[in-house]
Amino acid sequence: MSSVETYPEGLAITVEGVSKRFGRTLALDDVSLAVPHGTVFALLGPNGAGKSTLIDILCTIGRPDSGRALIAGIDVVKQPLAARRQLGVVFQETTLDTRLTVRENLSFHGMVYQMGRRERLTRTDEMLELVDLTDWADSEVKTLSSGMRRRLEIARALMHRPQILFLDEPTVGLDAQARARIWDYIAALRAQQDLTVIVTTHYIEEVDACDDICIIDRGKILAKGSPDALKSQHGSTLLKVTPRSDEARAAILARYPDAVAGAESQLLIQMTATDSADAILAEFGNQLRQISIDQPSLESVFLSLTGRDLREAPPVSRKARRNG
Repeated sequence: MSSVETYPEGLAITVEGVSKRFGRTLALDDVSLAVPHGTVFALLGPNGAGKSTLIDILCTIGRPDSGRALIAGIDVVKQPLAARRQLGVVFQETTLDTRLTVRENLSFHGMVYQMGRRERLTRTDEMLELVDLTDWADSEVKTLSSGMRRRLEIARALMHRPQILFLDEPTVGLDAQARARIWDYIAALRAQQDLTVIVTTHYIEEVDACDDICIIDRGKILAKGSPDALKSQHGSTLLKVTPRSDEARAAILARYPDAVAGAESQLLIQMTATDSADAILAEFGNQLRQISIDQPSLESVFLSLTGRDLREAPPVSRKARRNG
């Protein structure tokens, strides 16, 4: 497959009414989405939202209880082997063989996909150059840093020239610099190869450059669209305050009962036409350690749709509000 015409209606992925339950937990609830060929598509949601369950189904690892999923027009349940040949996958947990060298990991993957020896050698060199691992080609994987291992996993996923690349939380556990480099490599892949990229993440700041975003929470899709469209439809100005004490926190919650717990002891307050930062500063200024104002962002989109912060999934309970 080398052109969009080979995809039904130009879609790399089609999901129709997919549901999946694990015991009493409904992991996916009637999920439907369409991913155009050649785009970078992000599934954004907190841990446990259903992102990885959906990826497992699309990668033929899991089966839906109902509904269907198509990869380049191929039903993942009826034709799993044909679907897998279109896919490259980087799982959240590393699956590299740390006893093998970098080159051996890539070569073994090529053999699994029945690539000939000459093709494996050529493709291995191409992939090592792409992810800046040529100098470590003969190093054992166990000697690599976590960021280098993740880059190797991306290279391995692309060895057999798939049309669709799945990245399930590709930067989890990496420091900020390593995370930025991974996204640089993803951008380079788009420029060099005819790829559709599907990314799951709970890092809001990582998806602003994606073509489309699907916000998912508790197994349900809450909104879909481009970053700008989502901000326009659901975003709001967000005031972030860090109280100096538990007493100050209780006072702010009493004044703004819809405030949501954020990361690092922050409270997130969605600003309305009647609110102003000046008024909050006048009332609580000496009780605040820090205050900032964010213009409509994907963080405020998620807050508007779910009533909670993506990085701090549990909402502030009423008991917590009363007790400060």
